[in-house]
Amino acid sequence: MMKKTINYRCDQCANTFEDFYSKLSLADYAVFMEHKKVVFKRRREIIFEEGKQAQGLYCIYEGKVKIFKNGLDGREQITRIAIKGEILGIKALLSGHPYSVSATALEPTTLCIISKNDFFYLTLRYPDFTKALVTCLAQLLQDAENKMISLAHKQVRVRLAETLILLNPNIGMEKPDPPQYLNITRNDLANLIGTSTETLIRSLAEFKNSGMISIKGRKIFIEDASALKKIAQMTS
Repeated sequence: MMKKTINYRCDQCANTFEDFYSKLSLADYAVFMEHKKVVFKRRREIIFEEGKQAQGLYCIYEGKVKIFKNGLDGREQITRIAIKGEILGIKALLSGHPYSVSATALEPTTLCIISKNDFFYLTLRYPDFTKALVTCLAQLLQDAENKMISLAHKQVRVRLAETLILLNPNIGMEKPDPPQYLNITRNDLANLIGTSTETLIRSLAEFKNSGMISIKGRKIFIEDASALKKIAQMTS
């Protein structure tokens, strides 16, 4: 539900959308800012639904979003978790086809929305804007390929360490204030990394006992990012 409209300035935002707005002239940037919408979603609130037509492009200003498909048995299959700075709905918008997935907020989330009309105006007027979109799509494809390889070849503890790192956008900060954590159900996290809930809980317990994470209720706090990166075989 749209509660209010605010023009958060893209030139004051460190998020991914800088790659797009920086291609615009000052006049078109002003129009873009005037038309852009900001929506606030509560935890579990729907952002868009599978089978519906795309009405615009979403950019996550703050929060995390679960992207998923509903299986034939009615169960969710999570395809990815999107964090701040990432864009949503680009494939449906460009193809003209209905959404192939649904999106809901995993936590209180703020999103900027560009209408379909404004989006296509910018793609026609600015070749560099379109080039940035192609780069974004290429990254999404690469991420999907990486996930397929990870599910096929990596152990559960490796996939879990990798996911905990990737879903914490402030992992490079010495002591983030407030402390950063991942707030996700164990079922969702197990679904995301492709394992059973029981196996996930055992892996989380191992990480906790080793001092790499701490757990308070559903919240998972990263205590030793270097150790997790070592398990995930990620470079610092």
